[in-house]
Amino acid sequence: MIKNLLKHSLRALKKQKGYVAINIFGLAIGIACSIIITLFILHELSYDQYNENKDRLYRATLDGKIGEQEVNASYSAAVLGPTMVNDFPEVEKFCRLNTWGETIIKKEDIAYVIDDFAEVDSTFFELFSIPLLKGNSKTVLNEPNTMVLSESTAKKIFGNEDPINKMLRVNTGQDPYRITGVMADFPEETHFNANILTSFMTNRRANDPEWLNNSFSTYVLLKPNTSPATVEDKFAGMIAKYVGPRVQEMMGVALEDFISQGNRYNFHLQPVTKIHLQPEIEHEVKPATDPKYLIIFSSVAILIIVIASINFMNLSTAQATKRAKEIGVKKVSGSSKGMLILQFLTDSTLISFIALILAVLIVFVSLPFFNDVFDTQVSFNLIEHFYYIPLLIAFALFVGFIAGAYPAFYLSSFNPNTVLRGKLRDGAKNGKLRRILVSVQFLISIILIVGTIIMYRQLSYMVNKDVGFGKDRLMVIGSAGSIGDQVKAFKQEILKIPGVQNVSASTAVPGRNNNNNGYMLEGHDGQTYLMQTAYVDYDFLETYNMKLSDGRFFDREFGADREACVVNQKTIEEFGIDDYTQTRFIVVFTGEGDKKFMPIIGVCNNFHFESLHSRINSYVMRFKENDNNWGYISVKFNTDASAAAITQIEESWKRFASNNPMRYFFMDEDFAHMYKAERQNAKLSVVFAILGIFIAALGLFGLTSFTVEQRTKEVGVRKALGASGYSIFYLISKEIIILVCVATLIASPLVYWVATNWLHNYYYRIHLGVLEFIVGFIAAISIALLTISYKTLQTLRINPAHTLRYE
Repeated sequence: MIKNLLKHSLRALKKQKGYVAINIFGLAIGIACSIIITLFILHELSYDQYNENKDRLYRATLDGKIGEQEVNASYSAAVLGPTMVNDFPEVEKFCRLNTWGETIIKKEDIAYVIDDFAEVDSTFFELFSIPLLKGNSKTVLNEPNTMVLSESTAKKIFGNEDPINKMLRVNTGQDPYRITGVMADFPEETHFNANILTSFMTNRRANDPEWLNNSFSTYVLLKPNTSPATVEDKFAGMIAKYVGPRVQEMMGVALEDFISQGNRYNFHLQPVTKIHLQPEIEHEVKPATDPKYLIIFSSVAILIIVIASINFMNLSTAQATKRAKEIGVKKVSGSSKGMLILQFLTDSTLISFIALILAVLIVFVSLPFFNDVFDTQVSFNLIEHFYYIPLLIAFALFVGFIAGAYPAFYLSSFNPNTVLRGKLRDGAKNGKLRRILVSVQFLISIILIVGTIIMYRQLSYMVNKDVGFGKDRLMVIGSAGSIGDQVKAFKQEILKIPGVQNVSASTAVPGRNNNNNGYMLEGHDGQTYLMQTAYVDYDFLETYNMKLSDGRFFDREFGADREACVVNQKTIEEFGIDDYTQTRFIVVFTGEGDKKFMPIIGVCNNFHFESLHSRINSYVMRFKENDNNWGYISVKFNTDASAAAITQIEESWKRFASNNPMRYFFMDEDFAHMYKAERQNAKLSVVFAILGIFIAALGLFGLTSFTVEQRTKEVGVRKALGASGYSIFYLISKEIIILVCVATLIASPLVYWVATNWLHNYYYRIHLGVLEFIVGFIAAISIALLTISYKTLQTLRINPAHTLRYE
C-alpha cells in the first residue's frame, strides 16, 4: 500500500513540477531557518549543563538597595562561603571565584598575555566538572601560589614540555607560582572561562572577615535532596548575626532601622544552569543572554514555517481545478474520501521530506557562515547527536501534515459528477480562504520588517548617542600597575609624541568600572548611598573632555584637593544637596575605625559610565595618589591615532614596563562592543526577515503565475477591447494591494505592543512613531508588486490573437 501511495504521489508531483519546486524550495528554506534557530536556542540553553553537580550547585547573589541604588550582583564577601558551611548543615562545600581577565604571565624573561585568569578555592574540581588531566584534584590548589593551566595554555607556554612543578610569575608580582596541574579547556557553554586557575588562598583577602566588602563570587554545593528555599530562609538570621553589628559600628544605625529606611541587604541562591539566562545579575564574566531574545527567535522560526506552509496550502488549493478530473475518476473507480485524503497527505509529506533533505544540506553549508558572522559556536552533528534524526523526521511529518491537511480535505470533497462534467470552479469559500492566508503571510512579513527596523533604530541610537564625554580618538592602556610608581614619568614621555594631546591615569574608565563604594552625607546619619567610584589624576577631566556644571576639578595648587571629590549632577539630585560647597561625604565600609570626610569641590555634567541599558547613577571621582598604581592610562590624540604614534607609545611602554606587553583598546570601539548582543540579534533579525519575506514572495509568485494563467483569455479580451496595460495590471494587483493594507492595519498594533515591551529593557530608548510602520507597509507592498509584476507583464506582452485562442 505504501509503495502504491508513493508511486501515485511521485506521478502527481511530476505533473505539477513547477509548483512543486516552489513548494519544496520554500519549505526547505523555512525548515533550514527553523533548524538553525533551534540549534542556536539549544546552544544558549546548554550552558553549564555539562556539570555533574548542576542540580545541587548554586551561586550566592547579592540583592541589596542602599539609598536609590539597587544592587543585584554576582559578588559576595570572602567570609560568606565558610560561614555557610559552618552554620548551614544543608551546605556541603563552597568555592569562591575571583576573575582577573587578561593577565601577564612570565616564564623567565618571556611574557605571555593570557585571557581569563581566576583565583579559586581548592574545592573547585569537586564542584565543577572540568577534567583534570595532570595532578590530584583534591590537592592541586590547597596551597598558596599554586596554579593549574588549561591544556591549550600549557601548550602555548611550554610546548611539549611537562609543566608540572615549573614556576611562573604573574603580572609584576615577585613571588612565583608553582604549576601543580593541567586541566582540560573549559567548554564554550559555561558562564565563565578560565585558562589559568590559582589558589584563592594566595589572595590577601582570602581570610578577610569583613562582611560589607563584597568582591568575590561564592558557589555552594547543597547536600542531596536539599531545597534551596530552605537555605535562603536562613539568610535573614545570618545577616542579622554577622552584618548587623558591622552596620551598627560603621554607620551608627541598627540593621532594623537601616532596613526600615527603605534599604535592603540579602542574598539569594541562583542555580548555576540559570546564570547564562539572567542578564539582570550584574558583573558577569561572560555576557548573559536575555531569554526574551530566545522567545523572539522561537517566534520567528514558527512564523517562517507558517509562511512556508501557507505557500503550500495556497498553491495546492489554487490548482484544484487541474486535479479535479483526477479526483473524479478516482472516486468513480471506487476510491473513498479517506483514501484520497491519505493520498494527498502522502503528497505533502513527500514534499516535506524532500524539503527536509534540502534543508539539512542548506544548514550544513550555511552554519559556518552563521557562526562566523554571529560569533557563536552552534554545531549540527548528526552522528554525535543521533537523536536529531528522529526529531527531524517527526518535524517533517508534522510540517507535511500541517501544510497538506486543508488541501487534502478540500480536494477529496469534490463531487465526481460535478468535476467530470467540467462544472467545477474555484469556489468563493476557497478563494476567501486563500485571501485570508495571503493576508496572514503579509501580516507576518510586516511584523518581521517593522520589528527589524525598530531593533536597528534602537541599536543605532545606543551607538550614536552623546555619552557625555569624548570617546573618539581615545586610547586606553590597561595594566597600569606594570609600570609601578613611574606613571608620572611615563605620562610626560608620551606627551612628547606628535599627535598626543592629553594623558591621564585612573583606576576606572567609562565602561570599565570596578569600585562601588558606600557613602553617607554629613548631618544625615543612617542614610547611606552606593556610588561608582574612580580615583583620577589632575588630567582626567581634560583627557575625557568632560564638562563641569559648577565648581572646579582637582588642581595642583590646592593641596587639600587630595582629600576632596568631584561628583556628577545625578549625585546632587539623589542626595538632595542644596549647596555642595557646604557638603561633605563620609566614606563608609572602609574597614578603618575613623570616619573619613570628603568635601565636594566640583560637579560635572552627567555622563554614561555604563551602557545605555542602565540609567545614569551617582558617580564620585576621588584623587589618585602616586602609590595607587593600578588601573588605566588614557591617551587622547589630536587626530585619529596613527600607527607611528602607537608604535612610539609601545616603545616607551617597553622602557618603563620591562618586557610586559602593552594591552590597549579604543574607547569608541569598547563602548560599541557593549552592544554586541544587540548587534548580533539585529543581524539575525535581518537575515531571517529577508528569508521569511523571500519565502512569502516565492509563494506569491507561484500563486500569481497560476492566477495569470487562469486569466490569460480574459487579459486577451480586455486588450482586444482597448484596455491599457496599466489598467490590466491594476486589475490583477488591486486585490494584493488591499490585502497588504489589511495586513498592515492588523500588524501595526501588534508590533507596537511587542516593541514597546521589548524597548522597556533599555532605560534610554527610541520613541516609536509612524515612520517604522509606513516603511514596513511600503516595503511589503513593493515586494508584492515586484513579485507579481514579472508574470503579469509577461502575459501582457502576448499578442491578443494568441491569447484568444488560449484554452
